[in-house]
Amino acid sequence: MLEVNHISFQYPNQEQTLENINFTLNKGEHLCIMGESGSGKSTLLKIIYGLLDVNHGTLYWNEKQILGPAHHLVPGMDFFKYVAQDFDLMPYTSVSENIAKFLSRFYPEETLKRTKELLEVIEMSEFAHVKVKNLSGGQQQRVAIARALAKEPELLLLDEPFSQIDNFKKNSLRRKLFKYLKEKDIACIVATHDGNDALSFADKMMVIRNHIIIANDTPANLYKSVKEKYVAALFDDINEVSIEGKVQLLYPHQFQVSKEGSLNVSVVTSYFKGSHWLIESLYNNQPLFFTNPSSIDEKKTVLLRVQNCL
Repeated sequence: MLEVNHISFQYPNQEQTLENINFTLNKGEHLCIMGESGSGKSTLLKIIYGLLDVNHGTLYWNEKQILGPAHHLVPGMDFFKYVAQDFDLMPYTSVSENIAKFLSRFYPEETLKRTKELLEVIEMSEFAHVKVKNLSGGQQQRVAIARALAKEPELLLLDEPFSQIDNFKKNSLRRKLFKYLKEKDIACIVATHDGNDALSFADKMMVIRNHIIIANDTPANLYKSVKEKYVAALFDDINEVSIEGKVQLLYPHQFQVSKEGSLNVSVVTSYFKGSHWLIESLYNNQPLFFTNPSSIDEKKTVLLRVQNCL
């Protein structure tokens, strides 16, 4: 278990970066940390890995205290792996050689088997003998993830792990990677701004804003229990609209065009989203977004009703 006990951190000559961060993570659990750029997500991963010393509080993994560079000549915990946004790969060696770097040379057959397994996880088997310097940024990002997994860490720390990967590869890679981690019972913490990383794959989701934790629950509970616009906006567009004198937070799909609707809106424009259209409209001079199976002409007036379909 990871225990983060009321830690605070501040870079020299800067404002407080993290304040009173407190949470636990069990073996094999996946946590997604979300928040806007500069909220402290990456800093928290560095603290957990042991690259920074906290100003206050303590951290433990299975009752072993996690200490930073003030206590270790070579910072970083051996049983964790951290994949930063700069991948630190060996550019003039092959993909396979990068993955196998930390594996034993005394068991070549086992090393080859392990390397092939991880190449399949990151969907790069055909690039096994390609030098890293000839790969795209997204491909290098996938190699960095595979290399971190080579020795099966107890905890994997990923900082924006899919930021450079194309969408058509990203969805498949996410499914394979998080399935693999569950099979191997490897705990994982992902720092991201992409709600898709949390909704389908995280057991827990934590939101950091203004240096503190403002939400910590399952992704499903945070999505359904819409209490803060900032949290809801991490998943989807969110409407903050006054209906019958009460301010409500509602996702676009919670509105439906209906003759029995009570909300009279004027359409501004329609955005094609593939499976549906996102309609931008005005309701009492307030912007309101809703979904619809087809586009709607600009300036057309329609009636909407709220449906509780979360």
